[in-house]
Amino acid sequence: MEYNTTLNKLILPEYGRNVQKLVENATAIEDKEERKKYIDGIINLMGKMYPYLRDLKDFKHKLWDHLVIMSEFKLGEDSPFPAPKTTTFAHEPEKIPYKSKNFRYKHFGKNIVDMLKYAVEMEDGEEKKLLTALIANHMKKLYLTWSKDMVTDEFIFNKIKELSDGKIEIGKDIVLSDSHRLVSSKKKQQHSQLQKQKQKYKRK
Repeated sequence: MEYNTTLNKLILPEYGRNVQKLVENATAIEDKEERKKYIDGIINLMGKMYPYLRDLKDFKHKLWDHLVIMSEFKLGEDSPFPAPKTTTFAHEPEKIPYKSKNFRYKHFGKNIVDMLKYAVEMEDGEEKKLLTALIANHMKKLYLTWSKDMVTDEFIFNKIKELSDGKIEIGKDIVLSDSHRLVSSKKKQQHSQLQKQKQKYKRK
C-alpha cells in the first residue's frame, strides 16, 4: 500500500497525482513523435479538468507552462510556446510591503480609515451622523468576516474613536445591525454568488 508521505511531492497539486505520473511517463519517452502524441493527450486531459477556464486568454499556453513545470522543465523543448525558465522559480518572490507601515487594524482596510477622515471633516449634523453609522455597520460586518467571535457595538465605537484619533465619538442613540443578522446576510450573499457562478458554467 502506498501512502502520500512516501510518494514524491506533488508539484502542482491542483492537477492531482495521476496527471503528474502521466507527465513523468512522458519524460521517459525517447521517440519525439510518440512523445508529442502522448503529451497532446495530457494537455487535453488537463484542459477538461478546468473547462470553465477555456475562455481565458492564452489558456493553451498556461496548460503547457504547467506541464513543463510538472516535468521539472524536462519537456520545455516540446512546448509550442516559450517555455518558463527554471531561474524564474529559483528564488522566492519578494514580499510586497504595505504602503503604510503604521496601518492599524488591517482587517478593517484602508478605505475605512479614509472614510473616517472624510467624516471628521464634515460639519456636525444628520448627514455626518448617517455616514458614521454606515461606516460603523460596515466595520462590524468586516470584523465578523475576519473573526468568528461576536462583536459588541461598543467595541466598534471604540475602534472608530481610535482610528479617528478621538475626533469621532458615537452616541448611544445609534444602534448597529445585529451580529447574527450580518453573518446570515454574508452567508446568503456568498451562496447567491456561488449559485450565479454555477449557472454561468452550466450555460458554457
